Amino acid sequence: MRSESKNSAADPSARGAEPPAPGGHTPPPAARPARTAIPQPGHAAGAAGLATPGTFSGWAPNVPYLLGVIMFCMGLTMTPQDFSGVVKRPWAVALGLVAHYVIMPGLGWLIANALGLSPQLAAGVILVGCAPSGTASNVVTYLARGDVALSVSVATVSTVLAPLVTPPLTLLLAGEFLPVDAGSMVTDILKTVLLPVIGGLVVRLVAGRYIHRVLGLLPWLSAVTIGVIVAVVVAASADAIKSAAALVLLAVVLHNGLGLALGYGAGKVARLGAPASRAMAFEVGMQNSGLAASLAAAHFSPLAALPAAVFSVWHNVSGAVVAAWMSYRARGAEQRAANG
Repeated sequence: MRSESKNSAADPSARGAEPPAPGGHTPPPAARPARTAIPQPGHAAGAAGLATPGTFSGWAPNVPYLLGVIMFCMGLTMTPQDFSGVVKRPWAVALGLVAHYVIMPGLGWLIANALGLSPQLAAGVILVGCAPSGTASNVVTYLARGDVALSVSVATVSTVLAPLVTPPLTLLLAGEFLPVDAGSMVTDILKTVLLPVIGGLVVRLVAGRYIHRVLGLLPWLSAVTIGVIVAVVVAASADAIKSAAALVLLAVVLHNGLGLALGYGAGKVARLGAPASRAMAFEVGMQNSGLAASLAAAHFSPLAALPAAVFSVWHNVSGAVVAAWMSYRARGAEQRAANG
């Protein structure tokens, strides 16, 4: 997901791996099919939650623990090298963080007001925007032939900063719709995000050679866990989905699509280069919607978690499509350059 052995990085043909994307990091071979398969478990889980909501009744209290599993898996994929980009390119990483935590929260607030969303849905859309970068963003960047090292650095630091940034941003932007307990939200993010990530990182450092053997399974575990979260959230809002589904989908598509476009634009305006701009698109437009769903369900209502559940499915679909398009264009540019 986030790193590859030195031998595979040096020999792209090893174990069938593709050539590293610009930036150096190459995800494990199993990460590619796992990440592109994420939308299928999400769709199936959403359908299951909608068709048989009673199956998932009473599961809501387990959502934070499920999120903890996902973040622990993320920590297992991390190495100290993931933080090295902050030192090597602090300007690019800082730009990615500012763009992420300005563009998506701002878009969430604008979309909520423009569509006249109910207070619960408005708070949910804004909370999605205030979440850190999505856990699949670095692999989608790889598929798009983007700057994976920059993507990994921005995703990692945005997650570490989430307890300090997400609650006050949510209070500022969503406070006009619903009461926000920012202090309690800080505690929840520390427990469900930061501590599991640190725990996973420590385990990786202590038992790295054993963890490396199962790295290819971690994306699948995360995908299934995300699917369960989607099912729980959809089941809890099954009655409201029939009347609000189209509006929520519109809000999510606008939020994600504009985030991808503006993230790419921010990289171009800053003259970071094409690979880095592609990374910026996904670091801005893809959110940790599992965290948003968990926080929305705990601090607002199951209905407020619905935008995050839809975002969980949609941003993987859109990310795969946009990555394929970007990769196609990048290969064409490289071919034209090679031909003179």
